[in-house]
Amino acid sequence: MAHSDSRAASGSQARLDTGGLAKTVASHYNNIEERGAQFRKESPIYYMRNLNNWIKSQLINQYTRKIEIKKREKGESPGITVLDLGCGKGGDLLKWQKARVDHVVCCDIAGLSVEQCQDRYDQNRRRNRHIYSAEFHTADCTRDRLIDVYEDPDTYFDLVSCQFAFHYCFESLPQAERMLQNAAERLKKGGFFIGTTPDANDIVNRAREFGQRVKGDDGDEVIRFGNDIFSIAVPMKWMEPSHQIPIFGAKYDFHLEGVVDCPEFLVHFPTLTKLAEKYGLILVAKRRFANYFQECQKTDMEGERLLCKMKALESFPGHEEFSEEKKSNYQHAVDACRKLKEEQNESRSPIIGTLSRMEWEAASIYVIFAFMKI
Repeated sequence: MAHSDSRAASGSQARLDTGGLAKTVASHYNNIEERGAQFRKESPIYYMRNLNNWIKSQLINQYTRKIEIKKREKGESPGITVLDLGCGKGGDLLKWQKARVDHVVCCDIAGLSVEQCQDRYDQNRRRNRHIYSAEFHTADCTRDRLIDVYEDPDTYFDLVSCQFAFHYCFESLPQAERMLQNAAERLKKGGFFIGTTPDANDIVNRAREFGQRVKGDDGDEVIRFGNDIFSIAVPMKWMEPSHQIPIFGAKYDFHLEGVVDCPEFLVHFPTLTKLAEKYGLILVAKRRFANYFQECQKTDMEGERLLCKMKALESFPGHEEFSEEKKSNYQHAVDACRKLKEEQNESRSPIIGTLSRMEWEAASIYVIFAFMKI
């Protein structure tokens, strides 16, 4: 098992000093309380979080399989080495284990999160001695040059992953460049850089269509949209016809019940694609979560099984009685059950898997992406 002292590891690297919100982001994630499985199960976003994890599992499995096939075709040794950018508290540690990778380098800006990630890894290793090796570093992936912190300075990666964290690098051009440099610099040719991030176009379109004018936390007027479990507030000036939303530093405030309450930045995808090419990364996939979900359901029987195992969808109708207010949150499921019942000519209503309307409105704001190193 390879470990690093996070404090010592980040001392010698080259660092961009661009100011900005790094301390705010690190502080936010360090201060999120670890509440345990029972609390998560009672959360109003329980199934949404499970679905997000399922999407990540599908993405990781899809691209580790591609790498395994390439290695077999070339007669290379089968081991896969991974760089996890923005690893957080280690939510993907078991996913790497199930993907049978050999080594994972975990990096995150929040030191306490990195410590918790390492603790989770140590617990997993005590349960299974055959788990992959790992190292852990506290580093800002948008400012620090990560080759300066790797335990082995000659480390190269087959896969780089950045899940629900890439948007922070679009605070500025230098940060976006540093993030892409870190993703590409030690990625082998034919390797993949995969991730998930909010869809900038969808955020702006929803703000224009559904947003309401309200006072923001700083007293300035903002446009806010969302529901009881999530909300996004964008600057009022974004809605003005004459205003050009900036490519970098397009800050909005995102709130997700019990998980996130932090500034984020729009990722202008055409700019990302052009910047990535500078580092030898070519876009090979970009899908809205809804489209990717449907694709995986149709083409991956193992993914279908995993969907049930991970409880990524809520069984409907369940055992509880629905209030009128709650019925409106599941009207799509009521309609789907009615349609299935009519098609199958059954006397009993079928049971289907679904998300609440509110959870789906939040989950569907994201996209998956994949770049290949050439």
